[in-house]
Amino acid sequence: MEVRRTDTLAERIIAAIKNAAEMYYRLVLVVGESGSGKTAGLQEVRRLTRAPVINVNLELSRQMLDLTARQRALQLPRMLKEIASGKKRDAFLLDNIEMIFDVALRQDPLRLLKGLSRNQTTVAAWPGLCDGQFLTYAAPGHPEYRRYGKSDLGGLILVSSAG
Repeated sequence: MEVRRTDTLAERIIAAIKNAAEMYYRLVLVVGESGSGKTAGLQEVRRLTRAPVINVNLELSRQMLDLTARQRALQLPRMLKEIASGKKRDAFLLDNIEMIFDVALRQDPLRLLKGLSRNQTTVAAWPGLCDGQFLTYAAPGHPEYRRYGKSDLGGLILVSSAG
């Protein structure tokens, strides 16, 4: 399901949060390239709804400092769930999620986000593009490149950050 551009980004995200409440995966992806306004949109949603914004890169970095590379890969899903579970609200907002794409961590970022969204509405700023057919992160050839097709996106709500 894609939310159309008719209102401000924050208004579109809030509408998507309401729609997600009845879905199997309560995941809203705010999709856009760097500098497209995703963070500002999430901050405005935080201001209007009091939903917490979590800087994923910062929180995971703090928890992974003393871990080996293998421990990081094994414990990342648990750490992410703990970070999110500490935010008991109707929804929480994830920003700066680039770390979950790190090849060394051997994770499927979309699967991680879907897992989080089973218990609580999750809004994540997805740094990439969606052309209606595919959701991507990074450019082809980049080690962290990810491409998800329509079958992977079924039941998710996508909000474009493009004005």
